[in-house]
Amino acid sequence: MLDYLTLFKPLGAQSQVVYFSYHLATRRLVHVSPAYQRVFGSSLEQAPDELAQLLSYLHPDDREYVAGCVQQLGPEQLAEEIELRLRYPDGHRQWLSLTLGRVRTADGEEFLSGYVQDITRLKAYMDNADKFNAKKNATLEILSHDLAGPLLLVQQLAAHVDQQASTYNNPELKHLLGLMQKTCQESVDLIRDFVNQEFMESSNVELKLERIDLIKRLRWLLNEYQSSEQNIDKHFEFRAPDEPLYLLLDDNKFQQVMNNLLSNAIKFTYDGGHITVSVEPQPHHVLITVSDDGIGIPEKFHSVLFDKFTKARRPGLRDEKTTGLGMSIIKLLVELHDGRIWFASTENQGTTFFIRLPIREPHELPASER
Repeated sequence: MLDYLTLFKPLGAQSQVVYFSYHLATRRLVHVSPAYQRVFGSSLEQAPDELAQLLSYLHPDDREYVAGCVQQLGPEQLAEEIELRLRYPDGHRQWLSLTLGRVRTADGEEFLSGYVQDITRLKAYMDNADKFNAKKNATLEILSHDLAGPLLLVQQLAAHVDQQASTYNNPELKHLLGLMQKTCQESVDLIRDFVNQEFMESSNVELKLERIDLIKRLRWLLNEYQSSEQNIDKHFEFRAPDEPLYLLLDDNKFQQVMNNLLSNAIKFTYDGGHITVSVEPQPHHVLITVSDDGIGIPEKFHSVLFDKFTKARRPGLRDEKTTGLGMSIIKLLVELHDGRIWFASTENQGTTFFIRLPIREPHELPASER
């Protein structure tokens, strides 16, 4: 009879994936694959005795999370790609992806069996990519404001000179002033079209949920805007607890939500105005607010603000162009996260957007979404 284990033995010997079995009754690691030495730097013989020590290195923010995933694991069920961190005494950190299932043998013995992969490099790469995307989006909004502002000023000056020069009956001068106005407007439209198109394309992607420290991510994003306060002449403030707050989010998509709300706040807040982002943890949810002391939203537009191609669309204070699609996409992305978005606004006093998101762990999701 063909021994299939023999066929796969060379693959297991060279693999970077650690396969294991843990006997629940004796609380003992009964099997571990050769990759243990490559991933954890210890011999196979030491693995059973080192398990407790490795578990003690589990990051404090991940202990309850991992315990919850294991407790929710029923017979013959599988928990896939549980991401966790080990924090070693020397300060070194290691990201792991754990997949495990509860297995019951014919004689009634129960085991936790699965595999572990080292994803430290992948997480570092993804973290840098997410930060790059967030920085790119924030930079695009800031640059579009910085570039459009001077062009709109030239356009307004040209219009003013055109009015003053109308009495001189100089067709050539009038033509040149009209050309200046047209060129400025086309340049502003080009800038906004680029930003809007970038936002539209990057929003039209299926969500990829990850366990994200919301406060860390938002603090990093607000730092990007705060570092450019002088350029856009607005004051930014971030109010949030000091401790981490983990949510299941599509990092890139949620950054799109926040960038769009901040972009609108910039467009509709006078120079020297204030924009504040706050995070308030609640028993089963988190409340995020983005508020400004700008021109506000006319009451007649409140009921249609989130409509696609809404009539509430309007240019910013510097005549920044808008497609009218932004808020409908924002609402969709928030709802895909099982959240809710609404706002309160008074003309000439300001606007506050509220986002309510659930606090939950991967084992609380339906099986189809894990």
